[in-house]
Amino acid sequence: MIPTMTITDTDSTDPIRIAFVCVQNAGRSQMSTAFAEQERQRRGLDDRVEIVTGGTRPADNVHDEVLDVMSEAGFDLSTRTPQEITLAELRTCDYVATMGCSTLEVGEVGESVDVRDWALDDPDGQDLDAVRAARDEIERHVVSLFDELQD
Repeated sequence: MIPTMTITDTDSTDPIRIAFVCVQNAGRSQMSTAFAEQERQRRGLDDRVEIVTGGTRPADNVHDEVLDVMSEAGFDLSTRTPQEITLAELRTCDYVATMGCSTLEVGEVGESVDVRDWALDDPDGQDLDAVRAARDEIERHVVSLFDELQD
C-alpha cells in the first residue's frame, strides 16, 4: 500500500500534485478538475496543491452535457480544451484519480504514486440527470480527497 501524503507532510516549496485522468479529458476529469480548483481555493491551498488533468486520447472539446450541468453548478468550462497527459507527467504526481476508463495499468506510473480509480460512468451522450448524478458523485470524491489531504 502506498503511504498517504498530506499537506503537513510536504515541504512548502514542494506542492502535492494531483492528476485527474480519463480517456477523452472531456467529461469526468474536467468536472473533477473544476471541483478540485474550487476546493483548493476554498481551503486556501493555492500554493500547496497543484492540479493537472488530461486524457490518453483527448477529444476536441468538453462534452456539451458536461458544460450544461457544470454551468448549473456555477462553473464555466466553455474555454477548457481537452489535453493529452503522459506517463512522465503522471509519475510526477502524488495522486492520480482515474475516472473508470483509464488505460493505465497497475504500477505503470510508479509505486510512489497513489492511483485511485473512481469508477464513474461516462457522461458523453447521457441525459442531463445522469450527468448531474456523475457531477455530484465527482464533487463528493474531490471533497473527500481534500479532506484526506488535510488530515
